[in-house]
Amino acid sequence: MQSTLVDTGAAGIHPRTTLYVGGLEDNVTEAILRAAFIPFGELKDVTVPLDHATGKHRGFGFVQFEEREDAEDAIDNMNNAELYGRVLKVNFAQPTRIKGGDKGWASQPVWADTDDWYEKQLAAEQLEAIDEELRKKEEKAMLAAQQPDAMQQLEAALE
Repeated sequence: MQSTLVDTGAAGIHPRTTLYVGGLEDNVTEAILRAAFIPFGELKDVTVPLDHATGKHRGFGFVQFEEREDAEDAIDNMNNAELYGRVLKVNFAQPTRIKGGDKGWASQPVWADTDDWYEKQLAAEQLEAIDEELRKKEEKAMLAAQQPDAMQQLEAALE
């Protein structure tokens, strides 16, 4: 089965408690889906994304539980179960993916790691400044070691 990428709106997807429910029959609504999954535990949210072109749902939905254990129980009992004559595919939902990252998709927007990048750049610049300062101190010390001090110059002049 091919996975479909969906924007679930402000609710977001919490992989530990959100289930993907595929294979929904056309007449299944959010209320019906809620009624089918409420026996397994307290529900936070039920979403059945609509196809904007047709106004009908796209054959799948998301059910978010309060507790992970309840979600696991729902998977154990509802995966390959029948609802309105259709066999359901129930598993943990994958995070919404967006274009970017390796293999063309990422779980975060491209700007999500800018703070981390900026901190790394700052740290690198600070390290370079420290290295430059140490290098200058070493050069100064080498020059001082090469030049005789005043006492050595006096002794050399007396000889």
